This record gives sequence, C-alpha cells and structure tokens, in this order.
Amino acid sequence: MPPKKEVMVKIKLQCPGGQATPAPPVGPALGQHGVNIGEFVKRFNDATRKENGLIVPCIVTVYKDRTFEITYKSPPASVLLKKHANVVKGSGLPNKEKVGSVTRKHLEEIAKLKMKDLNAASMEAAVKIIEGTARNMGIKVEG
Repeated sequence: MPPKKEVMVKIKLQCPGGQATPAPPVGPALGQHGVNIGEFVKRFNDATRKENGLIVPCIVTVYKDRTFEITYKSPPASVLLKKHANVVKGSGLPNKEKVGSVTRKHLEEIAKLKMKDLNAASMEAAVKIIEGTARNMGIKVEG
C-alpha cells in the first residue's frame, strides 16, 4: 500500500460547468497553492461538459507535492430552481412578491439530483428542503 499523501489545503470553488477559465477567482485561488491551473481547467471542463452553464461546486484537495484531486458536487438548489421556473433571479420580497412557479414533479427531480449532497434521511425530507429553498426565493410551489 503506497503511503498516504499529505493534504496541504482544500479549496472550494464554484464554476460554470464546462466553462472554467484561469481568470479570477479560479486562477488566484489555485495559483497561490502551486496548482497547475491549466490542468485544473481542462479536467474540470471535461468532467462538467454535460452541465454546460450550470454552476458546479467542487472541492480541490491540494497535496504537499502539488498534485490535486477534484471532488464534484451537484449544482446549488437555487440554480436548479431558477432554471425550472425560468426566472433570472429570486424575489427581493419572497413573502409578498412571487417571481415564478415550479411543480411538485420539478421538486422531486431536483431532490433526486441533489440527494447525495443533502442532509436528508428520506426522499420526502429532501423534497421539503428544496421546497423551503423555493419559498425563500419567491418561487411558488404548485401541486
């Protein structure tokens, strides 16, 4: 068994799927730890090509020898809700002003996609978490 690599730092980034560039915030965040930025951009874009345009969070684990691993997360619930409701941004007054609506089926699709990243014991609990996010954004839930 090879010896374990010593972790230097873990960096959390959010980039558009398939569209990461070495420009800020990616370049400076990785460059200060000696990571090969070009290699990161290539690996990230290849892995997230199918989620084109959606924000994809990732955790970059940088080791002492300047190698790195990328762990991908599912897109934020708010981004997925905006996509399904066809809105640009959430409401500034979510309790008074509604900006769009989603169906229960949409909530279930989003919950299924995000299940591995949510702190929910069941699918129903995951749907309730997504529903709460929708309400806080001023998106009405129908059905």
